[in-house]
Amino acid sequence: MTDGARETAVSDDPAGSGRAPQRGRAPGRRPEPGHGPRTALWVSGLALPPLALLAAASWFGRWVRPSADDWCFLPAVRDDGITGLVGKFYFDDNGRVANAMLVGAYAKFQVAGHQWFPAVSGLLILAVLWAVTVAALRRGGITVPRGLPLLVAAMVTALFLFVTPNTYKTFYWPAASVSHTLPPVLACAALIPLLLARTRRGRGFALAVALLAGAFIATLSEETAVVMVLVLLATLLLSSRLIPPYARVFARWWCVAGLAGTLAGGLVLITSPGSIRRRERFGAETTSLLAPDSLAASLRHFAEITVQTVTTWQYVGAVAVGVLLGLLAERRDGRTPRPPAHWPLLAWTGLLTLLLSGYLCTVIAYPVFQDRVSDPSANRLWNDYLLLYVVLLTAAGALLGLAVRQHVRRTAPAKAVCAALCVLVCAGPAVSLLNLDTDMRARAEKWDAQDRRLREGAADGERVMPYERLVVSAMLEPFGRGGATYWPGGCVADFYGLERVTDGARTR
Repeated sequence: MTDGARETAVSDDPAGSGRAPQRGRAPGRRPEPGHGPRTALWVSGLALPPLALLAAASWFGRWVRPSADDWCFLPAVRDDGITGLVGKFYFDDNGRVANAMLVGAYAKFQVAGHQWFPAVSGLLILAVLWAVTVAALRRGGITVPRGLPLLVAAMVTALFLFVTPNTYKTFYWPAASVSHTLPPVLACAALIPLLLARTRRGRGFALAVALLAGAFIATLSEETAVVMVLVLLATLLLSSRLIPPYARVFARWWCVAGLAGTLAGGLVLITSPGSIRRRERFGAETTSLLAPDSLAASLRHFAEITVQTVTTWQYVGAVAVGVLLGLLAERRDGRTPRPPAHWPLLAWTGLLTLLLSGYLCTVIAYPVFQDRVSDPSANRLWNDYLLLYVVLLTAAGALLGLAVRQHVRRTAPAKAVCAALCVLVCAGPAVSLLNLDTDMRARAEKWDAQDRRLREGAADGERVMPYERLVVSAMLEPFGRGGATYWPGGCVADFYGLERVTDGARTR
């Protein structure tokens, strides 16, 4: 048994030695002061900036109005319900039945569903990451000041959602969020039963959740399914060094259940009539997926995405909050936490998994999006593996924090620097959100006026009416490319009960 495994086994042993634990004390060192209520107070205070970002962004969601694909989902759900949309996806569009269920859940409420979606999805993401953080620390026998798990979850949420080239497509556009933002978070949610399982019934429930989650995500987002498969395979390969012996067998079965569910969902997706029709519709584009030219172009574009992501300095906030976690964590048995014995192997495996996941996601998206796959306006395609990037940065920060505790006598300066960074990285997204709020509000006012005009015209018997393009954050609208592109004009006409809409810019 490794040292890390012995420490974990001791921390999970309910018996104990009967002695009062010497919290945070390392041999030959005096415990640092400040690991009490005052620490909990300033740590909780650091969570306020990212939480304020999430709250403000959710409030700005009241200005969201339909655009692009949402124009087509609204009349479909209104006329045929959620089951009708599921059937349309499975038989005609792409085979993504889970995607259709989530799209139908917000489209059922029409425009109001779009306005509430940012708040609901943001709260869900925060809750899932918070619960995973708490459960992981508890499973590892780690105690931290109150408020630190919330700070970690809030910072990861803020970085994932708002430190992007196009926050609108990541957070505010429901169709993109359902396909690329929520799936990796839902994959994280499947960890919660695993981390909480203590009894045979709990372990059985965790296995069932892994199986169902794999099938659900495979029919929700192909890219996230690829990321999940690679993470599960990496966990299986490293299970002998990553997981203590007493939990190793169950963890391996859990990974196998997740892989089996993903495989089953993938088969449902690939063999669906909608997926077959989609491949026929794109023709040579999908058949060239593994062509040498396509693979080389995907590699080039993934390199461009990587450069854009790595040079986005705000992601240092993930490292900073991770360092705080490493500096403030204590073991329940009184021993100071230490980095895992095989941490270099874990670090290299995590990096390789991230790079391979990102490249394969780019390979999948490239045949359809071509050179736009690395364009900042299409950044929603990166979100399937971006959450893994932020989580790995946080884990790297935690390892760095543990190393600092071993080699530095006074950690107060490191804590102060990390605290300042946690606040500083929220400044840029705050400015971007305010500017986006202005653009969204201007569009919403024009959209509402046009909505009234089109509804009144349809009620008066008009069959063809002009439509003015209302673009926000490079979203698609009818009559793009100088009026050459009609899509989604037909869906707009269906939404208002018209036969056709014409280019309003040419009728003025």
